[in-house]
Amino acid sequence: MSKSINLRLPATSANLGPGFDALGLAMALYLDIEATEVPEDSITATGRNPKLTADARRSLIFTTYRDVLAQQGIAAPKLHLKLHNEIPLGMGCGSSAAALLAGVHLANHFGALNWTPHQIMTEACLREGHPDNVAACALGGMTASTQQGSEILTATVGEHLPWGLLLALPSASLATEKARALLPDTYTRADAVANIQRSSLLVAAFALNRPDLLRTAMQDRIHQPYRSEACPLLPRLLPLAAQPGVYGVALSGAGPSVLLILDPAFPLESIESEVRHASADPSMELISTSIAGPVEVTV
Repeated sequence: MSKSINLRLPATSANLGPGFDALGLAMALYLDIEATEVPEDSITATGRNPKLTADARRSLIFTTYRDVLAQQGIAAPKLHLKLHNEIPLGMGCGSSAAALLAGVHLANHFGALNWTPHQIMTEACLREGHPDNVAACALGGMTASTQQGSEILTATVGEHLPWGLLLALPSASLATEKARALLPDTYTRADAVANIQRSSLLVAAFALNRPDLLRTAMQDRIHQPYRSEACPLLPRLLPLAAQPGVYGVALSGAGPSVLLILDPAFPLESIESEVRHASADPSMELISTSIAGPVEVTV
């Protein structure tokens, strides 16, 4: 077994509007990890939020790594993690999913578990509690997923679509637990049917390269209306789905970030100007990116 492993895990945007807890999109913003066996656990970090990602005592990567091996009755070898992180934390961009998947990959490698990629993904999904982000991080593209007992079923489309992605990030983060607490316990039949229709159309849009469908297909009645107050960028930016160059707009995961899917032929500077004007938030950060492929593992 090699004493080191390199991982590259993409950010993800879950839900994409109506696909609540079912759809996720991999984005070309990465958590890069070089892990090496050493005498004592340690982390060095660069990129976004380096003080948080370098804290070995609070690291979700380390916690997951040790817990997976403990459940297998294996003592976890000590590791040094060299991290470079591009994924915004607490912004609905899949940072916890990437960390969970990374921890399971490390346990598989340094514990010599010989798990398949599907087993690794499944373990991370079960730990996350819903498969949308983890499945997209593992498989790339736009991944639809569901859990049946302890089995995770997935299908991936749209990995090579040329559509542009633009993330609008407010200055304050939002915990997923708080965002979930805003949702009602029940919905009307009309709302449920509307979301089934639109999420089905959304999968078809990605599978068939039909960006003309996204404006309608990314509309949601299950979670976005209830999160708008805690995610004020959303109601300000949703109307931009009617603007030239913008295919669709949705909350990124549980928020508070907003994802815009763009026509790559349209001038990005013009769209960014419209977004900044509509946001009324001088502290907002914009990140331009693209659809990403699956996790990369190099031994």
